[in-house]
Amino acid sequence: MKERVVEQLKEVIEPNKSKENLGHVTLHQARELLMDAGAILLDVRPPAKVNGENAQEADIPNAFYTPYPEFYNYVDELPENKTDPIVVACLKGWFANRVMGYLEMLGYSNVYVLDTNIEDLIEVHKAHEK
Repeated sequence: MKERVVEQLKEVIEPNKSKENLGHVTLHQARELLMDAGAILLDVRPPAKVNGENAQEADIPNAFYTPYPEFYNYVDELPENKTDPIVVACLKGWFANRVMGYLEMLGYSNVYVLDTNIEDLIEVHKAHEK
């Protein structure tokens, strides 16, 4: 059993080795993924950590509010194509990193974590909307 678990972990971790910063993206890179590559954005902050609007309420294209404590309720809403790019974000990356791991265990291969506060992304989006 141990060998099977090791092999599964290797399958999940190995693709991240080819990603710059192991899949952690800057604000600029996240915007490129969202605007140019058609990535979806998962705002996974728990409700108590949302100050103001979540990414979906802020009308960021392809953004979904999927709070970490209830993330399992949103699995059916994930893209069918497991190679579609997904950017996961929260405040400090703690919940986003966990969700990235869950997505990879579910077979998603093009998952990234925003390396800054999602509120910064929302602010940049609103500035570009004007």
